[in-house]
Amino acid sequence: MNNTSEITSGKGLLALSPIIVFLILYVVVSLIIGDFYKMPISVALVVASVWAILILRGKPLNKRIEIFSRAAGHSNILYMIWIFILAGAFSSLAVYIGAVDATVSLALKAFPPEYVVPMLFFASCFISLSIGTSVGTVVALTPLASSLATASGGLVPFYVAAVLGGAFFGDNLSFISDTTIAATRSQECNMSDKFKANLWIALPAAVVTLCFYIFTEIQTPHSIEMPKEAPWALVIPYLTVIATAIAGINVTIVLTLGIGSALILGSIYGYGILDMAESSGKGIDGMGSLIIITLLAAGMLGVIKEAGGISFLLRVMTKGVNGVRGGQSVIACLVAIVNLCTANNTVAIITVGGISRDISRRFGIDPRKTASLLDSTSCVVQCLIPYGAQTLLATSLAGISPASTFPYLYYPWALALMIILSIVFLFPRRLNRKLTTN
Repeated sequence: MNNTSEITSGKGLLALSPIIVFLILYVVVSLIIGDFYKMPISVALVVASVWAILILRGKPLNKRIEIFSRAAGHSNILYMIWIFILAGAFSSLAVYIGAVDATVSLALKAFPPEYVVPMLFFASCFISLSIGTSVGTVVALTPLASSLATASGGLVPFYVAAVLGGAFFGDNLSFISDTTIAATRSQECNMSDKFKANLWIALPAAVVTLCFYIFTEIQTPHSIEMPKEAPWALVIPYLTVIATAIAGINVTIVLTLGIGSALILGSIYGYGILDMAESSGKGIDGMGSLIIITLLAAGMLGVIKEAGGISFLLRVMTKGVNGVRGGQSVIACLVAIVNLCTANNTVAIITVGGISRDISRRFGIDPRKTASLLDSTSCVVQCLIPYGAQTLLATSLAGISPASTFPYLYYPWALALMIILSIVFLFPRRLNRKLTTN
């Protein structure tokens, strides 16, 4: 990779240009025409990926393609693809045997339609906090959210957005979340201390979001269309997924257990093994587009990193840092922009962790506050970008555009506001007692 000192402004901006190309092709074009379904995200990523390979100088074409392929085939990416495959199989199979109908019917009988979205958000917060992964929460609740939206006459993106927001609440706070581990280790502080610091930022944002969901849902009329009757025993596959997820079991095992329980119940209720296999196969095939998008995004971002785009960002963003508030602002901006370029909040935290620690020591920022800023800000960006793994998975399972949830993602914006307020007013105050009010 290029050395940081060798990257000029022109080369740095050129290295980052594939991100700009993608955002213009997908987000800007979609906004101009007013339809996020017209421009496929895969096409935008193909164009941006080709551009990334073309502008990577100093290497033969086959070497550039190798760099792209190595990034796309990283073990973390392949692991995510396994999750996508299992999620597609489980989701399709659950629909086929009637597990979705049974679960939706039970939920609508337990909750008035106007409280379904607040229930989904609260459940997503609880599950993600328990299991420490936003991906596992999305897998468990998105199919249910989509079906509940259809049955209660609501907008599918609205319901899915509630699940996404809640999933990142737990991902931000959980003791076993990879982002929590990365943030606390990079800043050399205890998880419990970071949790307490984070609570001042994440909890108010979640409470405000929950209240907003309750208010907007009460004001929204619903025409309930109850799903066809299905034996309540068919709820077991979803209960299995949720219960094992809460128990902290690996998400691949969670989904495998869900598929196994669905196959057993399907056999009991007269569904043929080959028919269920066919249904699972269709679900796996339906993940094809998502897998392609994931590989393209990972490869493109790998080329950007190789070209020195990330190093350039770190150098530029750390210039002119001044004061406690300035230091905290730069830390938040650093992790946000790197997250935008890597589409992975854990990787973003690890990438800027060392330089954030140096900034903290230079300006007397408490490491607990720094860890909180790293985790919270990265969660905001990861939730909002349409090419993040969680959003891609959720929208693929729900059959909607990756950008369709954006107008309804209230939690990340509330969290972003709390982050800004925590920097401006330097709270939690106990982490700033020794600081001068710059």
